[in-house]
Amino acid sequence: MITFLIGVAILIVGYFTYGKFVERIFGPDDRKPPALANPDGVDRVVLPHWKNVLIQLLNIAGIGPVIGVILGIKFGPIVFILLPLGNVLGGAVHDYFSGMVSMRNNGYNVPALSRKFMGKGPSKIVMALISLALILVGAVFTNTPAQLINTPILVGDAVSPTLFWIAIAAIFIYYFLSTFFPIDKIIGRIYPVFGGLLILASVAIFIGIIPNIGVLSEISLSDFAGNFSQHPAKLPIIPMLFVTIACGIISGFHSTQSPLVARTEKSEHLGRQTFYGMMIVEGLIGMVWAAGGMFIYHQMPELITGASGVKVLSTLVSTVIPFAPISALVVIGVIVLAITSGDTSLRSLRLTFAELLDIDQSSTKNRLMLTVPMFAICAAIIFWSNLNPEGFNILWNYFSWSNQLMAVCSLCVSVVYLRSKNKNFWVALGPCLFMSFICFDYILWVSPDNLKGAPLGFGLNYNTALVLAVILSALLGSWLVKRGKKLSTMEGFDADKWDESKDIKNNYHPK
Repeated sequence: MITFLIGVAILIVGYFTYGKFVERIFGPDDRKPPALANPDGVDRVVLPHWKNVLIQLLNIAGIGPVIGVILGIKFGPIVFILLPLGNVLGGAVHDYFSGMVSMRNNGYNVPALSRKFMGKGPSKIVMALISLALILVGAVFTNTPAQLINTPILVGDAVSPTLFWIAIAAIFIYYFLSTFFPIDKIIGRIYPVFGGLLILASVAIFIGIIPNIGVLSEISLSDFAGNFSQHPAKLPIIPMLFVTIACGIISGFHSTQSPLVARTEKSEHLGRQTFYGMMIVEGLIGMVWAAGGMFIYHQMPELITGASGVKVLSTLVSTVIPFAPISALVVIGVIVLAITSGDTSLRSLRLTFAELLDIDQSSTKNRLMLTVPMFAICAAIIFWSNLNPEGFNILWNYFSWSNQLMAVCSLCVSVVYLRSKNKNFWVALGPCLFMSFICFDYILWVSPDNLKGAPLGFGLNYNTALVLAVILSALLGSWLVKRGKKLSTMEGFDADKWDESKDIKNNYHPK
């Protein structure tokens, strides 16, 4: 319990200290944000700050800080420390700069920003990685809530394949509508209700485990001596913990969501609350569900090896909340978490394609032209993953990894942005180097031999993968700093002003 409470304290204190430090580095001012400078009636629309805060929280708090931490707590109580530290020093920094750099540049997404700050070649890699990741997010965040809808806690004693596919269809229809219509017509109206369900679900779980909070393990000296090798499958904490907990510590998906809200805020001075603050709240949500996961594994040890994350979640809810109507409401709250991230992931992908292809999104025809192909690809992935026995495991593994790759892409932009303005770029470079190391290490090490459901990877020796990951991360960091330094001396370059002719069409190429 003490370790858990220390973790909660790190999150709260971190917001009021490190959060303010990061805000001072960026330096918000009174310039007009995109919703006031370039309103378009579809995506750049001023929304009340309280709505923006809830939208940001629901956009970023997907199924990761629930399913991800329930799986991640298998690594032991070290999660209660690594999660908040990673959140304060990495995840919240990532979210803040993702939103604020976008706000300074007309609300544009990471792929477009990467073309301005990193160059044409690297931006193509970023575009491919983020497009793949967002499609996987849409697929996972359709599949998982449909499984939850089909759990016995909601339908009785047995699951129903028919109900599962009906749920898939209903979620997909909602995703299409929320992707297609203006942000204030659907998302801006229903998210406050969803926000209430989210808060209710997390509070209910926390109240349910309070009588048993004493079962939460503490970090001990033996944990350090044993290199925290508590995972039942003996998975190494590096890189697997930081890939398993795809949200809560840091999540690249958030960099695709922060620009959505950057387009609807009315002042830069609200950024710390909206971007940094909501990531801290997601960390608190993750801590609650991690505690719940540790509790249920203590009560039912058999769940720690063979049960899926969805099975553990539903068992946890029914155990700590025996009153069926409330437990069902909590599951609905978790379903909302997934759905309210899946919808905006596909919306963000539409906007990303529109920005890079210069397609006006005020036209209904143009929005359809981009939306329909995206959804066809996503539907095909969902269909395949449910026909293949290992389909969902594969989908989750590569969703998690690609999610962290997105974080690296966004942090790369932040490093170059800060260096080009001669500001303290180390606050972004530190988490950028760490997460690039994690991503390189993962793909160099994994293979079907050492990780079930990981058919793609180089399968190198573990120590070899670690060394190569360090080298590759250092090379990337060095290039980012040099790129930012060159931009800082380039005539006509303005990191805080979006120039369509230079930033997208002509591009900057420092000599």
